Amino acid sequence: MQLVVARIGRAHGIKGEVTVEVRTDEPELRLGPGAVLATDPASAGPLTIETGRVHSGRLLLRFEGVSDRTGAEALRNTLLIAEIDPEELPEGEDEYYDHQLMDLDVVTADGTEVGRITEISHLPTQDLFIVERPDGSEVMIPFVEEIVREIDLEEQKAVITPPPGLIDDRAEIASSRDES
Repeated sequence: MQLVVARIGRAHGIKGEVTVEVRTDEPELRLGPGAVLATDPASAGPLTIETGRVHSGRLLLRFEGVSDRTGAEALRNTLLIAEIDPEELPEGEDEYYDHQLMDLDVVTADGTEVGRITEISHLPTQDLFIVERPDGSEVMIPFVEEIVREIDLEEQKAVITPPPGLIDDRAEIASSRDES
């Protein structure tokens, strides 16, 4: 399975280094020296990481065969793609890769269908499940322990206990406001 692990940013210095926008929770595993990554566009790669370092809070990479600023700048906005085993699991308990959570059915603790996870949004404070409801509308569910009580990969479902108002129909909310 192929996953985007980074996007190449601007060139840094004159020796071929580039900044990267990391898109993986495991940069030390996916973006270490010697890693060979496919690219999008495919014509830019594959790229082999020669060196990596953190400078002023940003990850800088240098690729084999890219030794000057011109070569580095030519890679700008290229996506770096790693090949991973779809059965591979993160090291930590209760940790999941995005691809494992995609398309899970979302149900409440009493079994009521909420929808299907179509996207995972990684925000600075928490992750959000973007869930498509059966009627085609979307609801955002914070991926926090208080709400997402269980992830069952075998049953392909996420069990939630939503607080009032999180998944209630807008019509029900408007109706209750009108009655007040």
